[in-house]
Amino acid sequence: MMHGVFLLTACISIVAVVLICVFLAANGIPAMQEIGVFHFLLGKTWKPGNDLYGIFPMIIGSIYVTAGAIVIGVPIGLMCAIFMARFCPAGLYKILKPAVDLLAGIPSIVYGFFGLVVIVPIMQKLTGTGGKNVLTASIMLGIMILPTIISVSESAIRAVDNSYYEGALALGATHERSVFKVVFPAANSGVIAGVILGIGRAIGEAMAVNMVAGNQPVIPGSLLSGVRTLTSNIVLEMGYAAELHREALIATAVVLFVFIMMINLSFSAVKRREKE
Repeated sequence: MMHGVFLLTACISIVAVVLICVFLAANGIPAMQEIGVFHFLLGKTWKPGNDLYGIFPMIIGSIYVTAGAIVIGVPIGLMCAIFMARFCPAGLYKILKPAVDLLAGIPSIVYGFFGLVVIVPIMQKLTGTGGKNVLTASIMLGIMILPTIISVSESAIRAVDNSYYEGALALGATHERSVFKVVFPAANSGVIAGVILGIGRAIGEAMAVNMVAGNQPVIPGSLLSGVRTLTSNIVLEMGYAAELHREALIATAVVLFVFIMMINLSFSAVKRREKE
């Protein structure tokens, strides 16, 4: 009976993904064809009132913000995971672990408010600008992806057989060298999984970015320029969009879906190469 239950739940998951793909394709691809694929993907002007639907600035904005989040969040997340798995005292671990789990459960809107009332004013004082820009959004997303990267990477590091560590010590390596040169590389697959999940969280985030990025549908000229991401574009305008405008927003979701699929396929390719 349980075998049947598990099979049913797996099938439901697959059907859900297929239905999402069918819905996006049925509503988004016709809009791309009507607007023109190249005009839609490479157009630099987004003015629905004038029937101009170019999402290139939003694509660049999403890439910039996600790249910034990776630069900020991945090193901190990996170092924290290594510390918690191999260096953290037991008493401190009892505090850090629940704190990381709590960060993972905080809603996106709360992160957005934190960024709006804390990070944005700090950026205003440091840069002399409005504070809502690519750098602020990157910092915000870098904080948001930390729980995912830390939790998955720590589990992967702890899953490495202790004989790797003991063998390195037996060959004369120090504790630090054994962890960084032997244990951490052995957990490479799980660590990459955590990073990929973090990237997916960053590129798919909407509400928090919407509150701190500036929401300017133009190609950012610097880290201190306002930006609008693909997700923010959908959130801002879907509530009142109609006809071609609404279909263009769904087509934007198709592009976002393709990005996330490319990230997942890249991860699968890396894992397959490691097994070979």
